[in-house]
This record gives sequence, C-alpha cells and structure tokens, in this order.
Amino acid sequence: MRRLHSPAVRAETAALWQLAWPILIGQLATMGMGVVDVAMAGHASAQDLAGVSLGVSIWHLVIITLMGILMAVSPIVSQHVGARAFHEIPGVVRQALWKALGLGLIAMVVANVAGQLFNHLDIEPQVREVARTFVFVISFALPAFCCYRVLYGYSASMGETKPMMAIALLALALNVVINYALVFGNWGFPRLGGVGCAWATLLCVWFDLVAITWWIRRSPVYRKAQPLAAYEPPQWPQIRNLLRIGLPIGVTYFAESSAFSLIALLVAGYGTTQVAAHQIALNFSALVFMVPMSLGIALLTRVGQALGAQDAAAARFRAWHGVGLAFGVALVSALTIALFNDQIASAYTSDAAVAALAAHLLVFAALFQLPDAVQVSTSCAIRAYKVTRPPMVIHMTAFWGICLPLGCVLGLAPAWLPWRPVEAMAAQGFWIALVVGLSIAAVGLVWLLHRLSLQWMQGVSPPPLATGDR
Repeated sequence: MRRLHSPAVRAETAALWQLAWPILIGQLATMGMGVVDVAMAGHASAQDLAGVSLGVSIWHLVIITLMGILMAVSPIVSQHVGARAFHEIPGVVRQALWKALGLGLIAMVVANVAGQLFNHLDIEPQVREVARTFVFVISFALPAFCCYRVLYGYSASMGETKPMMAIALLALALNVVINYALVFGNWGFPRLGGVGCAWATLLCVWFDLVAITWWIRRSPVYRKAQPLAAYEPPQWPQIRNLLRIGLPIGVTYFAESSAFSLIALLVAGYGTTQVAAHQIALNFSALVFMVPMSLGIALLTRVGQALGAQDAAAARFRAWHGVGLAFGVALVSALTIALFNDQIASAYTSDAAVAALAAHLLVFAALFQLPDAVQVSTSCAIRAYKVTRPPMVIHMTAFWGICLPLGCVLGLAPAWLPWRPVEAMAAQGFWIALVVGLSIAAVGLVWLLHRLSLQWMQGVSPPPLATGDR
C-alpha cells in the first residue's frame, strides 16, 4: 500500500491534475454558455425565457445521451497510447467520426420529433413557438456536436486537454457576442428573441468543430497518430464495436439525466417556492460537480494508458488514487456547502421563503457530493477497462429502481401506499432519495472496480486492446 505522501502518489496527483484542470475550465465555460442563453432570453421577455427553457430541456437530454455513446473512443485510444500503438489510432478515430455523423443525423430527427410534444402542453402560443423553433434551429448543430465530441475524446486520450479549454473559452466569448446581436437585434441584425440563443449555440458548436479540426491538423503533437490526414470509408465491424462500448454509456447518461428531469417535473406540482429552491440546490450541485467530473475524464485517460501498457498494477493504483482524490475534493465541497448554505441560497434569490428552503435542501446537496464524486470517478475508471454494461445496470437500478420510487414515496406520499410519510416531503423527499440512490450506485461501482482491477492484475481478463464490450 502506497503511503499518502509517497513520490508515486504526488507524481500521479500532478499527472492527473495536469489533465483535469483544462477540462474543468472548459466545462465551466460550456456551462457559462447556458447561463448567457438564459440571462439574455430572460431580458428579452418572460415568454422567450420560458420557450428557451423548454427547448434547452430537450437539447440537454439529447446531447448528454450522445456524449455517453461517443465516449467509446476514449478508452480505445488511451489504451493504444499506453501500448505505443499509435498506428492503430487514426483508423479508430475515423470510424468514430462516421459513427458520430450518423448519430448526429438521427439525433436531429429525434430532437425535432420530441419538439412536437410542445404542441400538447398547456402553454402560451408564443412560448410554444419559441420552443419549437429553438429545437428546430439548434438540431442542425447535432452532427457537428457529435464529431466534435469524438475529436475531444481523441485529444484528451492523447493527453492533450488544453486545446479544448481554449476552444471552449473562445466559444463562450463568441456566444456572448452572437446572443447580444441576435436576441436583441443589435448592430443591424434582426431581433430574434429566444430563438437567437439557438442560432448562437448552433454557430458556436460549428465553431468548436472547425477549431478543433484546425488544431489537430496543425499541431505537431498529433502527427504520430493523425486521424485527419487521409480519407477512410465507413467500416461496419469497427463501428459496431464502438457502438457496443458506447451505447451502454449513453443509456447510463440518459437514465441519470432523465431521472433528474422527471424529479424537476414532479416537484413542480408543489408550487413556485419548491421548484425555485430545488433548482437552486441542483444548479449549485451541478456547478460543484464539474470538479470530480473533470477528474473522472482525466482518470479515464490515465487508467486506459496504463492498461494499454499492460501494467494492471499501475492501472489499479491510478484508479483508486483518482477515486480517493475525487472523494477528497467532494469532502471539501460538502463541508463548504454545509457551512455556507444560507449564504449560497441568498446569492441566488432575494425571496426569503425560497432562500430558506434552498438553504435546507443544500444540506442534502452537501451529502449528495460524496457519493456523486465516487460514482462518477469509479464509472470513468471502469470505462477505461472498456467495461460499460455492468455500470449501466448499476446506474439504472440506482436511479430508476430505487431513487425515483423512493422519491415518489417520500416526496409525493400517495394515499394508496400502505406505508408513506404522514405528509408529503415535496422537494426534500426527492433529495433524500437522490442521496440514497447515488450512495447505492457508488457502493456498487466501487465493488465492480475492485473486482475488475483485481481480475486484470491476476491475468483473468482478455488482452487490453480487445475492442469488444464485456
């Protein structure tokens, strides 16, 4: 067992953080684009804000699912990097790009079909029109988004994360400028209101793809595994292998994000105060979550490279070190949230009732940090082994099998249940359920990572460069 302050621990912490901090800044910049959209739509009109919020709900669900499916390129490339098999990487990335293009086109259709749901909601006609047009316009960004995520995963797995940080920061600045021009009709542009946010996102996503393509083609660090130097037609066997790894991750991401979306809808029945307080706690948790998530993405690269080098002991050490580091960060976050919950809530709202309830929910959000950090870091470490179906089962069981039913029991307290709280706990009940569900997921994933990493050390698992899912 390595000592806490041993040179190996210090070196691994430095290596992991070197990869993670640009990812963190890039993720925060991407979140900033959403904040800009909401802020500018809100200043346009209440109807524009409502329409953008509805459109964004579909956009986020689609892109989060796609991010999971497209993550398959990361463990494969990182293992090839570890094995110094750079000649294998270009073909993998090219086939992943074909897969991304196909998924992006399918997602365009799915998003627009989902947008038709707005016709069946009891909302103002102007809000409905903004939401539908928002989804239609932004759907044209999906093919570019998918291809960008493939190149994002390729670059991160090569150990190059600063390009994505720089591109995200530039895209954030571009988003502000385009929103200002199109939402309000400045500088001679038409005033599009909330739909201007969709055009801004569309243009920024295509900018992301063009920028990362240019960077990969020009930078010398990619020459040993340059995927954009030649054309290669689609090859179904390789695309099928990528889907076998990626689809379970996509299902996992969909299950988690849809569960959060459903909880927000269920809380909505208890009035504005409950909804606002829930959103404050959830928004701040999402912001803090960027740190362990960035560590997890970096951890996938570190563990995958060790597996590619056929050093199972190093992979196990890196995995547990990363999980421990994520837990330590989450512990600091949890203590900070618990100690300053009143101040955090007050920074979001001046409504005393909303602030009081949000401060109460932030106590649960503090507890939420610990299992959430463990589950995201262990998930990423496990994916580095190209094992994706067991984590999918664990996540679906935790979120849909335990968290949502328990949340409905505690939050809604339906009268037909033989056992239920005396009073419905509303948002508090759902937050208790989230803590329980995430804790169960974290325990299950820790057990799986322990078992999997031990098997590889004992030579039980297949060779690390096999691309099929297990």
